[in-house]
Amino acid sequence: MTSTVPVTSTRTGGGAGEGSALQAVFLDMDGTLVDTEGFWWDAEVEVFADLGHRLDEAWRDVVVGGPMTRSAGYLIEATGADITVDELTVLLNTRFEERIGRDVPLMPGAERLLAELAAHSVPTALVSASHRRIIDRIVRSLGPHHFRLTVAGDEVARTKPHPDPYLVAASGLGADPARCAVVEDTATGVAAAEAAGCRVVAVPSVAPIAAAPGRVVVDSLEAVDLAFLRGLI
Repeated sequence: MTSTVPVTSTRTGGGAGEGSALQAVFLDMDGTLVDTEGFWWDAEVEVFADLGHRLDEAWRDVVVGGPMTRSAGYLIEATGADITVDELTVLLNTRFEERIGRDVPLMPGAERLLAELAAHSVPTALVSASHRRIIDRIVRSLGPHHFRLTVAGDEVARTKPHPDPYLVAASGLGADPARCAVVEDTATGVAAAEAAGCRVVAVPSVAPIAAAPGRVVVDSLEAVDLAFLRGLI
């Protein structure tokens, strides 16, 4: 299975603008572009309730933003549920798909930012820890034309917080990670992007994220536009 899946082959044009050091923009999905982090937690609560277990709200910050296998493994260990990680992963993905239905709620500023990046032919990738089946469903709502490629968590050897997904995205777009801007909403995603050598904008969705060298923290995507991203590099 390939780890990058181009979702459009009709776009041409190169780069993020003449004279700009910015080569590409990488966007996380859940909690960054779409308001779905709460959906994942709801799905986990419901699935474990069906299994006869009640999740502690304090565990939410532990499982947010991470790979499915890590979250599933943690919750199985914490509850003692009699289920395997693979079995739980199927149940969680299915329950999440049921929750998003046909419409996916966008985060404030997401639609405007995607439109601006597309209008300026900025090479853009969607980089998520979610599985391919979930990404493809949400990309249909976001618009496939917004992304040169997508990277799914079940298609890389190591997903976030490891740098692999962002290194794969940079390679797929022929970009230098140091000249790529990443927008993330969780500490796990931020760690992955920074480990890859990218510049990061953190827009915290569930748990706070502190500012740090090479990282800017904002309250909302409403504060992020192309000029802002170019200024990071």
